[in-house]
Amino acid sequence: MALVPLKRRRRAPSPSDGPPGAGRFPAVVLCLVEKRMGASRRAFLTQLARAKGFRVDGAYSAAVTHVVSEQNSGDEVARWLEQQREECGAGGDPALLDISWFTESMGAGRPVEIESRHRLRVTVLAPLGQQMAPYACQRRTPLLHSNQPLTEALETLAEEAGFSGSEGRSLAFTRAASVLKALPGRLSTLEELGPLPGIGEHSRRVIQDVLEDGVSVEVERVKLSERYRTMKLFTKIFGVGVRTASRWYQEGLRTLGDLQERNTKLTRQQQAGLRHYEDLNTPVERGEAESIGQMVQEAVQRFLPGASVTLAGGFRRGKPHGHDVDLLLTHPEAGREAGLLTRVVSWLDSQGLILYQHSQENSFTLHEGPEAPGGRDVLDRFERCFSIFRLEVQGGPGAARGWKAVRVDLVVAPVSQFPFALLGWTGSRHFERELRRFASHERRMVLNSHTLYDTRQNLFLPAASEEEIFQLLGLEYVPPAQRNA
Repeated sequence: MALVPLKRRRRAPSPSDGPPGAGRFPAVVLCLVEKRMGASRRAFLTQLARAKGFRVDGAYSAAVTHVVSEQNSGDEVARWLEQQREECGAGGDPALLDISWFTESMGAGRPVEIESRHRLRVTVLAPLGQQMAPYACQRRTPLLHSNQPLTEALETLAEEAGFSGSEGRSLAFTRAASVLKALPGRLSTLEELGPLPGIGEHSRRVIQDVLEDGVSVEVERVKLSERYRTMKLFTKIFGVGVRTASRWYQEGLRTLGDLQERNTKLTRQQQAGLRHYEDLNTPVERGEAESIGQMVQEAVQRFLPGASVTLAGGFRRGKPHGHDVDLLLTHPEAGREAGLLTRVVSWLDSQGLILYQHSQENSFTLHEGPEAPGGRDVLDRFERCFSIFRLEVQGGPGAARGWKAVRVDLVVAPVSQFPFALLGWTGSRHFERELRRFASHERRMVLNSHTLYDTRQNLFLPAASEEEIFQLLGLEYVPPAQRNA
């Protein structure tokens, strides 16, 4: 089975999608919003309107004069319109109308006069903060945004706070950066932010410094500090976390050479990380990630035909390169995936394709009651293999020896848990954190990479897709490419 496509394919146009001409009312061009209306009902209403002489376009363009929606709020339709404008590059200022106007017009056989009761109400907010929801999982955050210098400054402070063990301060800077990434345009003045959620006074001071001076003195001081630079160096070693790096710093270690000269005790994972440090800190290109995915897919098919391998992580969100490769393995028949990982890893190792590997068993179990599922501290307990692959290369790092080392995580998810695993392993990390926070605070549910549990009903809620998970949470679906929070 081929890799799951990284991007959703566009729906093939149906016979009713194309505009049939000007119609009897050339000054009126309709566009029906499919969300909540559904594709079949939209097609039926399109045919009905065209039969009565109306022009109905299947896609938004600057020619559209009337946007008709059913069971959507004005704010939702306004967001939809903004997204359509971005995708097609067209402007226009159509009337945003409830289905009642459409129904009355069909009954009259002509466009009826638009009254206030037909118009959808749209909330008016600050120019840059339009529709800025409090949770990152309620916002669309593209891969590329207009406020890179600001977010980089805030993320540096978030990283430094994390190195110091101040998780609360780190999260505050991360949330502020996330808000800036979701802004529809470049921030010019601090006043344009208005009362946006998630941006505290400290973050505002940093933003103002960068806007006025181009840099933040505080951020530059952090970047130059010995502790920050040492912690950043050590935490880039595969298998080294903040606590270990901090202990090494306290012991007076400062360089990778110090670790070797002082015979620092290292785990197998850390030894492999230090040995392949340069390769593992060289970005993995998308083509390389896809090659590894195909390599694993072929091994999987050798032992379990019908099983699938899905590329997750930043690559699924549209990133052109990343620091590692995350692959999810599953099979459409429950239980068939058992024992697959061991056989796949063993075979790949026998082919000389694995430089290091460490596997762990699935330790997740469903528990009833308020601590479900599996305890509130559970995020991910899948069977997995942390590994370093040997990837043949033609150019770039490792070209002289013909190969480079690449970090690869292989994760096995039972089919019933696969949608949750795909959601959790797609990221971004902050998007997932906010999704769990929203589930807990707003819905009294427990969400992790295995399942969704409703604490009020003491009930596990199954889902067959990511879209269903969002629906169960009462959230608008956010596609992977818009989860770069």
